[in-house]
Amino acid sequence: MTGLTPYLSFPGTARQALVFYQEVFGGELVLNTLADFGRDDGPGDAIAHGFLRGSVELFAADAAPGEPSLRLDGVLFSLLGTAEPTRLEAWFAALCDGGSDVDPLQLRPWGDHDGQVTDKYGVRWLIGHQG
Repeated sequence: MTGLTPYLSFPGTARQALVFYQEVFGGELVLNTLADFGRDDGPGDAIAHGFLRGSVELFAADAAPGEPSLRLDGVLFSLLGTAEPTRLEAWFAALCDGGSDVDPLQLRPWGDHDGQVTDKYGVRWLIGHQG
C-alpha cells in the first residue's frame, strides 16, 4: 500500500458500506468484527476494522458508542485519471445508485471529463479523465 488511505467511521453501517464499495470498485474485502477481536464494547457483529484492497483502497469501522461517525463537509475523494475512462464512468454510475449526482460526469470546456457524486453513505467523489 502506498499513499493516503482514508479511514472512515460509520454509524453502524461499515459492513454495508464496504460491501457496496467492493461491488463498485472490486478488490479484496477483509472485515473484522468486535467479536473477532474479543471486544465487548459494542455489538459483536459491528465492524472493528475493515479494509478494501484494490484499485481503490479504504479502511472503515463502525464508530464506537459516543464516538463521532462519518460527516464529510468540504471533502471529496478524487479519482481523477486513476483508471481507464470506461471504468471511471462505470464507477461514477454505480456510486450514483442510491446517492445524489451532484454534478454529472461530462465533457468540460478544457477538454477533460469530470463529475461529482455523493454516494448513499455520504461520501462525495470527484471522478474524471482526460479527453
